[in-house]
Amino acid sequence: MNENDNITGLEVEEAQSAYDIRYSYTDYLKWDDGVRRELIDGKIYLMAGPNWRHQKVSGNLYEQFKAFLKGKECEVYYAPLDVRLNADTLDNTVVQPDLMIICDNSILDEESIKGAPDMVVEILSPSTADYDRTTKFNMYLQAGIKEYWIVDPVTQSLVVNILANNRYITHVYVNKETVPVHILEGCVIDLSEVF
Repeated sequence: MNENDNITGLEVEEAQSAYDIRYSYTDYLKWDDGVRRELIDGKIYLMAGPNWRHQKVSGNLYEQFKAFLKGKECEVYYAPLDVRLNADTLDNTVVQPDLMIICDNSILDEESIKGAPDMVVEILSPSTADYDRTTKFNMYLQAGIKEYWIVDPVTQSLVVNILANNRYITHVYVNKETVPVHILEGCVIDLSEVF
């Protein structure tokens, strides 16, 4: 028996902050205490509970993606669903994007996504906005995610990051504009139907 088998996730977080301990997906699976968290390079990040604005935006985006993708190869998925960005190496980065589009179903396994989705959407919460704009931005860039959307329900704005030459090219859209989805030819999201 591992010494971590009998401790809660919150105790693990306290130990990590005290000793800068790093964890893996195997450790992550043992923390069945109802606390939502992600791992980035083995470090724990607590997740905020979604509010009504977050859920409204998430649902409206999901519906538009789902309608466009009907009968197509790519699929849209929503949180909570574990995405193991480095499952084939250290397996110590596990995130739960709000929405993701996957066009290669070989990265799907029984319990998680093992690899980088083609597109990720994060919807900002006040407590996690900096985390989504910096930590996750850099991690998604490093993982090679082709398109990363950051949606702000409060300002009704969207930052679209498109991967080109190992960096993100950024475009900003606001409340009622239409937004092309670069990884899905012909797909346009109507922001007036989102916010």
